[in-house]
Amino acid sequence: MSSNLFTLSNPVFSNYAFYGTVVLVKTFGMSFLTATHRITKGIFANEEDVKLFGTRKVILDNESVERVRRNHLNDIENIPAFMLIGLLYVAINPTPNVALWHFRVFAAARILHTLSYQLPIPQPARALTFGVGFTVCISMAIQVLSKTQF
Repeated sequence: MSSNLFTLSNPVFSNYAFYGTVVLVKTFGMSFLTATHRITKGIFANEEDVKLFGTRKVILDNESVERVRRNHLNDIENIPAFMLIGLLYVAINPTPNVALWHFRVFAAARILHTLSYQLPIPQPARALTFGVGFTVCISMAIQVLSKTQF
């Protein structure tokens, strides 16, 4: 195995680093979107936030805030898995163009998932975008498993 697999001179790792950073930054963006919804609507889940912002009470069931929060949780469930499986995938030294399309499709699927969740676009848009990203991770995982030993 080449010692250069995990350097930016390897196009597979370079593409993994780029698209991984895109989806991680997107996930961080969901934190800011959640905070923006909470602050602009005066909807807070913690008593200390209620006191800080001068609202009346803790509210846990605002649909607007909860939609953003659920979207963020979905990212937290899926993007770390992509990052871990993707790193293992880089280690098997896949074909650069095939790897690029795995990373590119996953990132596009997660961005489209967020848009379909937040706009909201009627189902099955969100389910399809989730399924595409999930399929990419399964594809990489199968390839890693096929190249490793039990």
